[in-house]
Amino acid sequence: MAAGNPLVAPVYGDSLSGAAVQAIVGHDFARPALLREALTHRSAITGRKLGRGRTARSTGAGSNERLEFVGDRVLGLLMAEWLAERFPDEQEGALGPRLAQLVSGPVLATIAEQQGLPALLEVSPGESRAGVRKRATVLADAMEALIGALYFDAGLATARAFVRRAWADSVAAMTAPPKDPKTALQEWVLARGQPLPSYGQVSREGKPHDPVFVIAVSAGGQRGEGRAGSKRAAERLAAIDLLGKLGG
Repeated sequence: MAAGNPLVAPVYGDSLSGAAVQAIVGHDFARPALLREALTHRSAITGRKLGRGRTARSTGAGSNERLEFVGDRVLGLLMAEWLAERFPDEQEGALGPRLAQLVSGPVLATIAEQQGLPALLEVSPGESRAGVRKRATVLADAMEALIGALYFDAGLATARAFVRRAWADSVAAMTAPPKDPKTALQEWVLARGQPLPSYGQVSREGKPHDPVFVIAVSAGGQRGEGRAGSKRAAERLAAIDLLGKLGG
């Protein structure tokens, strides 16, 4: 079972080394700046001077976006490796849905909360008051960035150890390959001779660099709604919401 982080207050800068890091990921960073970057939300560096007339507002430099990009790929590789090892008799058709669920935004955000990342994220005062540390998309991005930082600091073995510890419960609970919720919803209506589900965007919220899409889906005389950082993820959440109402 993944151990939760005992820290309850924001921690920034070089104080993220030593015991604090050990509590989060079980690794003492040789380059603490990587950890600091992984836990820095874009809002915290907006407007910082970067030289040659550039600011962080225009480049995102100094935030966790680059590490998130790397961590997303590292997590995908490590999870694919783990699933192929754990389910040696399954083919891509079964392994793919398992992988998609385990690296999905909601799972990443849940694990980030379990690891105590909300209290450790550095965000601007305004975003802090707005509750950005509780936003699932922000937590998912921070978790990927943390994995990217581990990879750059100590390689795949250290990143693998953290992923297998943090995701242990989620992987153990996945006894059968999950069915894509949009596919499940479509099968539900077809089995009853009803029209196919209809998806539509309700709104797009948030800032341009950190959007939140609200998608609605209608079927079977009911309506479901999902909210996520991408249209695809919001559609999946909307399908899950509607399936719950339909008893599917």
